[in-house]
Amino acid sequence: MESISLLLGEALAPYHVTLTPSGVHGQCLVTLKNAVGAIVVEREFDQVQFMDKRLLTDVVDGLHRDLLIAEGRLQPCAIEAQRNVAQDRHQALSH
Repeated sequence: MESISLLLGEALAPYHVTLTPSGVHGQCLVTLKNAVGAIVVEREFDQVQFMDKRLLTDVVDGLHRDLLIAEGRLQPCAIEAQRNVAQDRHQALSH
């Protein structure tokens, strides 16, 4: 878990990343704090997501998105609009 914490710390700098075991099914609480120590984002993940490179990339992408929302640089409705556009493109290519 130490190496995962270091990887997340690098990927999410300048935020301080803390990983804490939580839950009875192997969950892990990821806490991101700003420079003054205030919690900016806190999310729970299954530890399995840290073992696969692709899933870990999804974790980091999700935390980046959550940081953008927490900082007011991205509105949740903008995320939904982006998903809809991507889905429409995928469906158009499938036909």
